[in-house]
Amino acid sequence: MTTHGFTLTADGPFDFGASLRFVEDWPATSALPSDGRALRFAYCAESDWRPIGVTVTGAPGGVSVATTRAAGPGIRGEVARILSLDVDGAGFAKLGAADPVLGDLQRLRPGLRPVCFWSPWEAACWAVIVQRSSMLIASRIKQRIAARFGAEVDVDGQTYAAFPPPVTLVDAGGLGLPAQKEEWVRGLARAALDGVLTTEHLRSLAPEEALAELRALPGVGPFSAGLILIRGAGAPDAFPGDEPRLFAILREAYGLPEDAPPAAYRRLAETWRPYRSWASFLFRATSYGVMDDRDGTPAGAGG
Repeated sequence: MTTHGFTLTADGPFDFGASLRFVEDWPATSALPSDGRALRFAYCAESDWRPIGVTVTGAPGGVSVATTRAAGPGIRGEVARILSLDVDGAGFAKLGAADPVLGDLQRLRPGLRPVCFWSPWEAACWAVIVQRSSMLIASRIKQRIAARFGAEVDVDGQTYAAFPPPVTLVDAGGLGLPAQKEEWVRGLARAALDGVLTTEHLRSLAPEEALAELRALPGVGPFSAGLILIRGAGAPDAFPGDEPRLFAILREAYGLPEDAPPAAYRRLAETWRPYRSWASFLFRATSYGVMDDRDGTPAGAGG
């Protein structure tokens, strides 16, 4: 099979190995076969909603990427977003120098950047599927939907099922979800086809505007909106306004009182600008494994 290759260079600290280890532990992607050297996956590219297989390996100063079809600027940008390589991270380390608590985490997980869903559309579907469910069960349901409705793509001799594009699910039933969730997924598909649930649109808005617009979508509450914006669209500087588990992590890390109001966490996050998403991700990623697995945020995220 012919493959097409390109490289992505990181601005600022980046460790692909740290990203790969995160993916191996993240319930949303832990079922992906891994040899500890490459990240392989298939998805429907947001630039044209056609399936594509991707292989990512580490390279000096960034990553080397091979795709199963020609990758124009749109797909290159999507892969960069997935690995948070579309953001200049040079200033993130400086935040750790000013904030010793954050700095300790940066030294513990050097070069770890947020790893995103393959698209905001897929993140939104995950947010619906995982509601009132464990991440493990949600991951299995999502895989079954991909196997039934998605396209199969050969990536380095292995078959991967790409999660179906919105046009496939806009009228679909039989997703293996409760009726209300299936209706929500169909509504999200319509939003994606209308251009609302896309990286370009969401990143064009101020984070607060994007979160408000996402909360108006079917099945999307404050928590899910943060997940879609931060870990779907890859917005680097957003802070979820109401995320109890993240608040619990920060409360313990910074010694905040048990009754600290949401405003206290928002004030803390202000010191992380313009990397509020990255800092929140790092706190959650480092604490993953001790949190309740019913948490709809994948390993560390919202995120």
